[in-house]
Amino acid sequence: MEEIYEEEKKEELEFKEKIIYVSRVAKVVQGGKRFGFNALVVVGDGNGHIGYALGKAREAPDAIRKAIEKAKKNIIRVPIINDTIPYETSAKFCSAKVILKPALPGTGIIAGGTVRTIAELAGIKNLLTKSMKSHNPHNLVKATFKALSLLKYPEEIAKMRGIPLEKIGYKPVGTFSKKEKDE
Repeated sequence: MEEIYEEEKKEELEFKEKIIYVSRVAKVVQGGKRFGFNALVVVGDGNGHIGYALGKAREAPDAIRKAIEKAKKNIIRVPIINDTIPYETSAKFCSAKVILKPALPGTGIIAGGTVRTIAELAGIKNLLTKSMKSHNPHNLVKATFKALSLLKYPEEIAKMRGIPLEKIGYKPVGTFSKKEKDE
């Protein structure tokens, strides 16, 4: 029993966390205002596992701690091939729309602050992104996670369709055929 608990503890220590947004909110009551804090946090292991959560509390550090604990429970897996995503994807949440495109090795992460943080924590090293309409961090995080959760490995897609991988026509980004190298 203790061995299982220690393994879980090690797993928790692997995650890096980044605060996306902290906001102060006020509730007007008789006799004044009561202040509280919201913290939007993303956690990731740099190896394709990421999660996000919103924590709320009277004090900012408590809100951040709550968000980190919640985010570690809401982890998704992101397929990464050659340090980028397998194919282009997009998603919309409320009015925020995000487009994610795979990039060649050496490109880096071309993204705004919110999407860049998520990509770095997921372990994606080469990515092209565009966020449109809303720049609200809450909606951008949710749209980005929605887009990343739609991704699958090409092998999974081939298995779902019941056809061989060669028939899908998938070619990883950054690999060239013999003809392209000679030219």
